[in-house]
Amino acid sequence: MVAIKGGEPEAMFDQAIEAMGGMKSFVQKGQKVVIKPNIGWDVTPERAGNTNPKLVAQVIRHCLEAGAREVYVFDNTCDKWDRCYATSGIEKAVKDAGGKIAPGNTENYYQTVDIPGGQKLKTAKVHELILDSDVFINMPILKSHSSATLTVTMKNLMGVVWDRGYWHRNDLHQCIADYATYAKKPTLNIVDAYRVMMKNGPRGVSEADVTLMKSLVISPDMVAADAAAAKMFGISPDDVPYIGIADSMGVGTMALDKLNVHRIIL
Repeated sequence: MVAIKGGEPEAMFDQAIEAMGGMKSFVQKGQKVVIKPNIGWDVTPERAGNTNPKLVAQVIRHCLEAGAREVYVFDNTCDKWDRCYATSGIEKAVKDAGGKIAPGNTENYYQTVDIPGGQKLKTAKVHELILDSDVFINMPILKSHSSATLTVTMKNLMGVVWDRGYWHRNDLHQCIADYATYAKKPTLNIVDAYRVMMKNGPRGVSEADVTLMKSLVISPDMVAADAAAAKMFGISPDDVPYIGIADSMGVGTMALDKLNVHRIIL
């Protein structure tokens, strides 16, 4: 895991991915890459409801430089999808960086898969781009969430499935952990904590909800990334039930003291 703070999104990612061995450690020549940021809300980057567009663009550039055949970006948004893509700044950032923006707004994009390790969530309809990808990069923004306490990597995966309502009706925290057991896990998780919404999430109310943290966490382990992000947010990982549940289910580890964490301050 790499935890970095004190810089702009592009500079932090450049240093963090270098410390992880470079993007070629995760993306091979000719591979199809799918990036899943949070693009769920029709709000500007200053509101911190969606992943920072500058960070998304920089990740795309690194993927293409590593030899990716194509890089797709999508989300199953909460607000109207075309408005979210535009207002967030992510659609323009993706296109300017050489990526391809894809919709996630209709059910026919999704295919039913089994979740054999799930307790409450036994099946899910997953976006075809995830299922067809060679490399899946998960890019949440760290923020408060009224139902899940925090949005981080595992919570961000609700944007790759069609029926999120089932999760909310059937023990949200358990369903988040259940889906994290699914075999098609992210190759890499990149947590945007540049601007962090500290309250009134997930959409936020105003820029007054937002703190400028200028931080970033990268790890292949979703549980570890979420645990580190919780501490960055100022709470214990134990205060976010799905983190502990996923740890107990073997998805990853929340024992950060047992990990090799490379900390960088710019």
